[in-house]
Amino acid sequence: MPGIHPTTYLFAARALRDFGDGFVAILLPVYLLLLGFSPLQVGIIATASLFGSALLTIAVGFLGARRNLRWLLLASASLMTATGVAMSLADDYWLLLVIAFAGTINPSAGSVSVFVPLEHAALTREVSHAERTRMFARYSLVGALASAGGALSAALPDFTTGIGLERLTSIKLMFVIYALVGIAGGLLYARIPKRGASHETSRTPALGPSRAIVLRLAALFSLDAFAGGFVVQSLLALWLFERFDLSLAQAGVFFFWSGVLSAFSFPVAAWLSRHIGLINTMVFTHIPSSVALMLAAFAPTLPLALALLLVRAALSQMDVPTRSSYVMAVVTEAERAAAASFTSVPRSLAAAASPALAGALFAASYRSWPLVICSALKIVYDVLLLMQFRHLKPPEED
Repeated sequence: MPGIHPTTYLFAARALRDFGDGFVAILLPVYLLLLGFSPLQVGIIATASLFGSALLTIAVGFLGARRNLRWLLLASASLMTATGVAMSLADDYWLLLVIAFAGTINPSAGSVSVFVPLEHAALTREVSHAERTRMFARYSLVGALASAGGALSAALPDFTTGIGLERLTSIKLMFVIYALVGIAGGLLYARIPKRGASHETSRTPALGPSRAIVLRLAALFSLDAFAGGFVVQSLLALWLFERFDLSLAQAGVFFFWSGVLSAFSFPVAAWLSRHIGLINTMVFTHIPSSVALMLAAFAPTLPLALALLLVRAALSQMDVPTRSSYVMAVVTEAERAAAASFTSVPRSLAAAASPALAGALFAASYRSWPLVICSALKIVYDVLLLMQFRHLKPPEED
């Protein structure tokens, strides 16, 4: 299809991937509970998924500077397809644990994924410094809207019971759809121009002059991700199911609007960053969202809890495009794939630890504590980020 910009294929693939993640994040805990597993076991599966994702992401970080990005994206799409097929067939807990660890199941319905560093590096090489943050905002917008649509489609198993299809069977079919999404994503990645690493790049370390900056950012992002792991979307859905007896259809509608609010916050973040800078945008939108989450933990009624969670959704993701843009701006071109990976991997590892802890708190009937812990740690992260990086500005802010 001549004349189509490579970013279009990447945006479309991101949309498909996030659509699949959107319904899987909600259906995963329901599926596991229907199979007879406990909330603690659900948390352990989420932890295994995030930990496995971390190992895959660090591998592509090393390979991204030396291998063709299109080939790595195609391999990742193939793994997504295999994961969906395996999840639809398995019902043994240990087998499900292995699939979660080795596959692409994403309990957070966000950008904790092996695809992220590859797409970031591929996108950044296509735009100028001035356009970079707006491009990441559009990229995040597309993904969030698709994720919202995926969340809405999570209600389908409830409706199919009306035509005689068992709920468990319907959820298994949703995992088949997830596999088909992986195939469609692979077809889009195949349209990306083949651009291998230059001879010079292939001989340089994955991280060079920007190593110290990347390691400091990775440490801070790890704290943020560890905090967020207490309230990944699957566990937030579980909290709503158990605290307020929410139905699948109600959860799908809530996460749809939550995703829509997050999506339209991305262009606002890009606009705001042009006026107050990337770091300030990240910090001064994040703190109020954490306060809203903490208040939701103590909300006595479902409408108040949902309202506070929607306020959080409108603010909490504004750091996503700005964070991605900032990382790509403060490293050299040859380091971009590695920098995206090395700032994502510690996030994934840190996020992998907390869902199991949250599951243990759920099992002990301390259901609101994960929300409180998440909020407090994220506020600490925001303060440290502002203190350490407010003077390191990207090229367009100099």
